[in-house]
Amino acid sequence: MLRRVPTGQHAGQETGAVETRLYRVVADRIDALVRSENIAAGTRLPPERELAARLGVSRASLREALIALELGGRIEVRGGSGVYVCAAEPVQPVEAGPGPFEVLAARRLIEPEVCAMAARVATDGAIDAILRAVEAMERNHDIYASNELADREFHLSIARASGNSALVGTFDYLWEQRGRLWHRLKEHFQTEELRQETLLDHRRIFSAIAAHDPASARTAMRAHLERVTRTFSRG
Repeated sequence: MLRRVPTGQHAGQETGAVETRLYRVVADRIDALVRSENIAAGTRLPPERELAARLGVSRASLREALIALELGGRIEVRGGSGVYVCAAEPVQPVEAGPGPFEVLAARRLIEPEVCAMAARVATDGAIDAILRAVEAMERNHDIYASNELADREFHLSIARASGNSALVGTFDYLWEQRGRLWHRLKEHFQTEELRQETLLDHRRIFSAIAAHDPASARTAMRAHLERVTRTFSRG
């Protein structure tokens, strides 16, 4: 029987001297499950809700682990069908960086305050830069690579508008930490509907900053990041 992750354990870590991301622990336990029960390639694993309950982890941690195993070639996630074992051994090692939900949690703490600061001190030039990023996303109908650049520029322009170079560096760091897990998770959920919701979020954020309304800017950014988190967590 697979043991549960201790409830007192810090998210993203195992106990012990060496830090291990929680999703990597969960990925190893899914791999152990496949091995111990001799689950053959092509076999469908239990539904996410059932698997999460069996392992004693959240759906978010399970989803990160499944994406990591998919990137490693161990499983295949088929939209609308389920998760299937597709190889006896991982083809690539599991990614070692922070998982998507860990990065989103950090962004939810930091970016709303950066946004509020930008609303207080943004110059006309800084506001124009944010608007250009919003308009670039609205013109760009590519929901993948090109739109990713415009999305980054939008958030980076807000960090620059805060007038604090340390926060700009913090944003750059968080953005770069998203890694392959983030991009694969986004691929699973990215649709034109999600793109339109993101554009509306960005317009609300921009309007609050342009109006020099810190409270509304903070709320709009927090709502945006919480919506993204909910989207990636939904079953």
